[in-house]
Amino acid sequence: MKQTFLKSIRLSKLFEHKRTIALVAIMLPLALLFFYVILRSGPLSPILVTETKVTQASISPALFGIGTVEARYRYKVGPTVPGRVKMLEVDIGEQVSKGQLLGVMDPVDLEQRMQAQQSALMRSKAQLAEAQSRYQFANNQFERYQKLLASDSISEEQFALKEQEFRVAEAGLAAAKQELLRQEAEQEAMKAQQYNLELISPVDGFIVSRGAEPGTTVVAGQPVLEIINPSDIWLNVRFDQIHATGLNTGLKAHIKLRSKSNQELLGEIYRVEPIADVVTEEFLAKITFDDLPEPLPPIGELAEVTIEMEALPANAVIPNAALKRIDGELGVWKIVDGDLEYAPVSIGATGLDGLVEIKSGLSVGDSVVLYSEKALAANSRIKMVEQLAGEAK
Repeated sequence: MKQTFLKSIRLSKLFEHKRTIALVAIMLPLALLFFYVILRSGPLSPILVTETKVTQASISPALFGIGTVEARYRYKVGPTVPGRVKMLEVDIGEQVSKGQLLGVMDPVDLEQRMQAQQSALMRSKAQLAEAQSRYQFANNQFERYQKLLASDSISEEQFALKEQEFRVAEAGLAAAKQELLRQEAEQEAMKAQQYNLELISPVDGFIVSRGAEPGTTVVAGQPVLEIINPSDIWLNVRFDQIHATGLNTGLKAHIKLRSKSNQELLGEIYRVEPIADVVTEEFLAKITFDDLPEPLPPIGELAEVTIEMEALPANAVIPNAALKRIDGELGVWKIVDGDLEYAPVSIGATGLDGLVEIKSGLSVGDSVVLYSEKALAANSRIKMVEQLAGEAK
């Protein structure tokens, strides 16, 4: 009985021992597989990166700026005398030709003022005739008294009196002539005002604004219509002063209008303004289009402008995408014997192809990280691949 009991205990322990061995045999591969997965694809797995080399090349720097579409000249057409807008023949957006009738002004009281001016002119002519008659009489008296004084027939006091009358008549005649000239000039001015009642286009172009409508009373010089010539359209562009070294007339420009962001237009710098903006610390430049876009962009539309600068001497360059900023310091992740090392760099000009000039911090031939699938740290494990998922070739 006792032997049977001990035998059953031994069999039970043997069974438990075998079960433990079986569990260990099962759990150990699973644990190894778990740790392998963590190290290969989990949070402890190496970060996939792409590598690039520091090369030596000559780059053409690019300068970026934001501008607005403007017109070099804006022709404001309005009356030269106060009046009421009688009629307008054109509307906003319509094409007009030089010399075309745009509208007519109602002079209000111009006709009455011209009649009053005609009366004033006739009065000046009558006053001139009167002054001429007085002058002729005074002149005859003056000459007669000269002869009488020579024969001692009159006193010097009597002669002086006639001489004074002659001088007064002479001055009156001169004043009457000047008054007649003034009245004639005013009459011609009113005739010119009558002609200026017609609003005439000074150039070929199109209407961009109407400052008054028919029936509106306007003062002299107030613009009723505004015209621009399509050939006068250009861009007023602002560039950061820090990067604007070498900005000169004649440099080529690549233009993208906000309304046509998928279309690149070409132009060139027409003029760099001699006065900069001291508040925004920017240079101002006028840029013309090589070929005007169709349809013409609205005045005031924004545009992105990139300027091609003159090529620089060959120097160490890397793609701009490799640059990182950590704790406010610009640098790159340098690959040294498979490990990462953050290398601060000093950069220079940037080219249109995305290359940036390295002034210090790297040497030609150094390997740096171009793209990474996640943020890197100095102790990050990395694995270099040809291309990351979703990265453009």
